[in-house]
Amino acid sequence: MNSIDLHGHAAVVTGGGSGIGLACARRFLQSGAQVEIWGRDAAKLAAAAEELSAIAPVTWRAVDVADHDAVQQAAHEAQAAMGHVDILLNNAGVALEVCPMTEMSLDAWHQNIAINLNGVFYGCRAFVPGMVSRGWGRIVNVSSMAGKDGNAMQSAYSAAKGGVIAFTKSLGKELATTGVTVNALAPTLFETPLALATMANAPAAMQAVIDKIPMRRMGRSDEAAAMAAWLASDDCSFTTGFTFDLSGGRATY
Repeated sequence: MNSIDLHGHAAVVTGGGSGIGLACARRFLQSGAQVEIWGRDAAKLAAAAEELSAIAPVTWRAVDVADHDAVQQAAHEAQAAMGHVDILLNNAGVALEVCPMTEMSLDAWHQNIAINLNGVFYGCRAFVPGMVSRGWGRIVNVSSMAGKDGNAMQSAYSAAKGGVIAFTKSLGKELATTGVTVNALAPTLFETPLALATMANAPAAMQAVIDKIPMRRMGRSDEAAAMAAWLASDDCSFTTGFTFDLSGGRATY
């Protein structure tokens, strides 16, 4: 592991109980940052915090990122607990109902948008003012290759993740002179509980995604965390509004 210095910084990681979120929380801690993890499953968060405590103490908070008021309250509490929050990793996400668009339920559409897109907006809305006032901040939004390519049978998920990319571009420009950078990650299929559950429910659709990856494998969560750690560091000082591919060679644009 290459050394990234995040000492003196404090991070909130949404969807931090497993997968890419947990890996990023681990890498941030190893780099010297304070970390708080958010998610909806309190038991999963408690277990993750216990695992991470081998590196350093971690706080956790049960938060539904699709609930604006809950995010605002949790952000206030997180900043009080850690003194400040200057790194935000918006990772919480769902991929509901892999199916033709005409068969998708309205609830699945609304939940995909509420968690994957609205949750990113709510998190940024809660933490950006404090970052701007301190003159330094790093926001990393987790999108997906589905947001660039548009996955068949995942219209709502793809639409939401495409929205994250556009939102990242817009907010990056808005904050470009403030010392706060806003970038995104676009992973292809990664070895996460979400992807493995989707694989179990729709193996043909997921295998089609793997077949498009030139490296012929899924990504590892620690690979995403390595890029996120750099994006969260002082070294990432002249890049904002950009989406970095984690595609195993799939993306060429």
